[in-house]
Amino acid sequence: MNLIKRNGSRLPALPRVFFDDVFGQDLFNWENSNFSTTRTTLPSVNIKETPESYEVEVAAPGMNKEDFKVTLENGQLLISSVKENEVNTQKENFTRREFSYQSFQRSFVLPKNVVDEDNIQARYENGILLLSIPKLEQAKQKEPRLIAIS
Repeated sequence: MNLIKRNGSRLPALPRVFFDDVFGQDLFNWENSNFSTTRTTLPSVNIKETPESYEVEVAAPGMNKEDFKVTLENGQLLISSVKENEVNTQKENFTRREFSYQSFQRSFVLPKNVVDEDNIQARYENGILLLSIPKLEQAKQKEPRLIAIS
């Protein structure tokens, strides 16, 4: 006969390790946006608003500016990249072939009647893709104006 400790229910207690391993993971962390639904790594993005523009920084080290494609269509800014790498080494006694493929796509809806779509600029330096999205003149924040009281 085995003695089983019960906690008020008829089911034996599951080991605590099971719950810590399964439910302690990031399964329910909906804000972890660094991975896409395909389990590929997405680059981190910083967006900063200034009085004159929006500044977007995309962390993508190890890439070249030719690897990126930045498009604007119907108020949606699309940043994507595809990078393929293949190494073939053939020696007398062996052949080595290695290849890798990286891609990502991020999209952002730009506010209507706020950004100057014709003057968006992009540059890539030190592993960061930098986009400057200027605001239209009427959307820029104006200095506070003192109103005289009569």
